[in-house]
Amino acid sequence: MRRVVVTGMGAITPVGLKVEDFWKSLIEGKHGFGRITHFDSTGYKAHLAAEVKDFDAKDYMDAKAARRMEPFCQYAVAAAREALEQSGIDMEKEDAYRVGCSIGSGIGSLQTAERERDRIVQKGPNRMNPLTVPMMISNMAAGNVSIQFGLKGKNINVVTACATGTSSIGEAFRSIQCGEADVMLAGGTEAAICPLGIGGFAALCALSFSENPDRCSIPFDKERNGFVMGEGAGIVILEELEHAKKRGAEILAEVAGYGSTADAYHITSPAEDGEGAARAMKNAIEEAGIAPQELTYINAHGTSTHHNDLFETRAIKKLFGEHAYSMKINSTKSMTGHLLGAAGAVEFIACVKTLQEGIIHQTLGLKVKDEECDLDYVPDGPVRMDVEYALSNSLGFGGHNAVLLVKKYRA
Repeated sequence: MRRVVVTGMGAITPVGLKVEDFWKSLIEGKHGFGRITHFDSTGYKAHLAAEVKDFDAKDYMDAKAARRMEPFCQYAVAAAREALEQSGIDMEKEDAYRVGCSIGSGIGSLQTAERERDRIVQKGPNRMNPLTVPMMISNMAAGNVSIQFGLKGKNINVVTACATGTSSIGEAFRSIQCGEADVMLAGGTEAAICPLGIGGFAALCALSFSENPDRCSIPFDKERNGFVMGEGAGIVILEELEHAKKRGAEILAEVAGYGSTADAYHITSPAEDGEGAARAMKNAIEEAGIAPQELTYINAHGTSTHHNDLFETRAIKKLFGEHAYSMKINSTKSMTGHLLGAAGAVEFIACVKTLQEGIIHQTLGLKVKDEECDLDYVPDGPVRMDVEYALSNSLGFGGHNAVLLVKKYRA
């Protein structure tokens, strides 16, 4: 199998509009939670979210292109631009048919659905926007990125709910491994802080109804009561090793393993024994060719829901046994909220930064210990330590489990 490395990263998040700002916020323990401003949440059960702030699409693309995209696509294009700029890839020197996209969105544009449904009711079906469908469907993030940057290779939209970003990077990894592409832009994007998104997840009792921004997304805390909706995008450049070396690219890390399983258990709850997630982690570790005891750090899915945090903890214990108690485990969602289809991609970027900087960010807001969530979730501030391997977990509605193992690049 061909080796696959990371040569560029881009992020649009509630705590920063580029990778360095995002990372700085994580290390400084700054969260992005506040009162919803995208719409009037009066009458809704949830009033807090982690919104992207001060984003102007025209900073990343021309105004006409921006008007034809909903925010989830705009975020993807913006993050892709940063990733490409860092990678130094010159598309005029590349075979465009060897450069592809694997960029997913769990939902696409709920805003378009809301807006056009209202238009039908108020003005009739013949007054709908002709671009309703292409602005709404989730594959248009990958489509718009390919159009903006001239990428003519494999172009896919992986949708595995909250595991979308991780699955998208994993499938891009596979595409390069088996020779379908030399370069893939991969990741996830989401913008679902709107009446349908907040109302729907609230009806499912998945959201936190806390009114305190400092105690709303508190993964692994005994008082956790639901996740907080976030939004944004994470895009990485994956590249075949020899291709990257030939053009003199700076190599940020190497993708060494990918595991993907299904719980086949319940449409929203992870399997109670953690078996599916444990198997996905095991598969990623075995592909990387390392022993479980060599892994010292996991970026957990860590949503701040009762079931996820408990069952993910069980999965880690099931796979690692006593070694689980000597590992560092954190949740990026304690500061960004849950970015749904973008979550895994943004968290993958956090893992790469951890390898580069030798620092593990804290799980913010973890104050009250849960007897069943009894591992080291880094509650007291960032920890400086050398990290050779990082595991990133994503667990999606429908029982989707996706895990990536990234390691320091060694020639």
